[in-house]
Amino acid sequence: MSDATMAHRGASGFDAFAPIPRREVQTVAPGDDGTITCDIAIIGSGMGGSTFAHSLSGRHSDVLIVERGDFLPKEIQNWTTASVFGEGRYRNAEQWIDERGTAFSPGVFYYVGGNTKLFGAMLPRFREADFGVIKHADGVSPAWPISYSDMEPHYAAAERLYKVHGQHGRDPTEPWRSGEYPFAALEHDPALHKLCASMQSQGLTPFAMPAAVDYGDGRPCVRCSTCDGYPCMIDAKADAEVSALRPTVSSGRARLMVQTRIDRLVMSRDGSRIEEALGTRNGKPVRLKANRFVLACGAVNSSALLLRSADKHHPDGIGNSSGLLGRNYMVHNSTFMLAVDPARFNKVFFQKTLAINDWYLASKGNSFPLGNVQMLGKIREPMVTGMYPWLPKAVARYITDHSVDLYLTSEDLPDPENRVTFNAQQGRIQVRWRPNNLRAHEALVKKTVKMMRMAGYPFVFTKRMGIATNSHQCGTAVMGTDPAKSVLNTDCRLHDVENAWIVDSSWFPSSAAVNPALTIAANAIRVAKTFD
Repeated sequence: MSDATMAHRGASGFDAFAPIPRREVQTVAPGDDGTITCDIAIIGSGMGGSTFAHSLSGRHSDVLIVERGDFLPKEIQNWTTASVFGEGRYRNAEQWIDERGTAFSPGVFYYVGGNTKLFGAMLPRFREADFGVIKHADGVSPAWPISYSDMEPHYAAAERLYKVHGQHGRDPTEPWRSGEYPFAALEHDPALHKLCASMQSQGLTPFAMPAAVDYGDGRPCVRCSTCDGYPCMIDAKADAEVSALRPTVSSGRARLMVQTRIDRLVMSRDGSRIEEALGTRNGKPVRLKANRFVLACGAVNSSALLLRSADKHHPDGIGNSSGLLGRNYMVHNSTFMLAVDPARFNKVFFQKTLAINDWYLASKGNSFPLGNVQMLGKIREPMVTGMYPWLPKAVARYITDHSVDLYLTSEDLPDPENRVTFNAQQGRIQVRWRPNNLRAHEALVKKTVKMMRMAGYPFVFTKRMGIATNSHQCGTAVMGTDPAKSVLNTDCRLHDVENAWIVDSSWFPSSAAVNPALTIAANAIRVAKTFD
């Protein structure tokens, strides 16, 4: 047994981090009149909401987590590519519309645990430089009102909570740390060793991405090929439900109400406080009364809820005296890449470890920041034919059997015209997003294509992701010190409202260029510490 594993066991050898069975998590319902009361209402059970609830650490006896979805079912289809991707079995979000009014299906999921039920379980920290001003090819990324130093202890706490596996010192852009990762980095699948060696021979520094999986001696993770984009049937993915919500609710430190959609927040007579939230549960009206409200619905849905709740005191939406609510929406510029060698069958199982950040910041080889390159979970035929319905399945199967699959992300910059609104006429969320900083992303794609061809993959196919690929959404209620230029203060409380906070990714002043989930969790821990 490793030292890292031993450190997480008590004197008796009992593993305090063993997953709590879902059956031990009880749910609650409102009274016969549809009313339920609590001290703190947390709306949303994803990375922000569940981590926040867990981090209150029993200091409040009446915490209620409200989730619009239900538990994601455990079934064999969790690990079936045709079901998950071909049929879209777990896609349960309503359609949104773009700026032209055209409907699209967003990449969000309404389940206990939120989007983390299907995330890729990669939890990197933002770089220290991401918290300051960064000059990009097509603009400037602004400084944050908090520093990496402010966040570092909370990053460490989030890594412990989510069982993050990693190794300090391998990523050339990794920020300083107060301690090692909780668990040792995952080893690359043998099928990736040759590619890793090629990257090194090209002068690059590949490393193993920080992974939130319950892997090790006696642990459930089997490093399967159905992790990234799939639910985990054996609770081996350290998602928000398994890691944070179940321990919190099963121990009685919070209650959970599912299948409850909150549609409107109701203010006090003077407009200074939220007094109740109105919604529906199984088609019946629900009235939620609380002393404090914490929104964790996701950067789009949290802003949409505040905008829908406009009243005479807040005519442009609750907390929107700055006019910035819903603005500065960011989701990353992202590209899927399939590098194909027709002579080489890819026998990989767990592909999502290898990553490079050599072009993340400006350097000798690139005069401005480009972004992150990381492996995807293994792409299979139903995923490709979903994007290209005209492509024969046999061809798609041959391509994916012989491909190595990558995900490229570059920072998109905050733009007030990229925004979320609520279209009352259609009764739908409306998103206006026009990508920017594309010169950087195009340069990242070009460098990665060259890298893969030098590694022996003569055919490289790319697919830019559009408005519906929004799992990295952020920035719609930006944090700041000046109420005229921000929606939230540095504790993530609305400037305009005494008893309301947002702990999803709405508060991000910029998007950086890596997965945002760990930063959401770390901030939720930070904000929870401000609650007395």
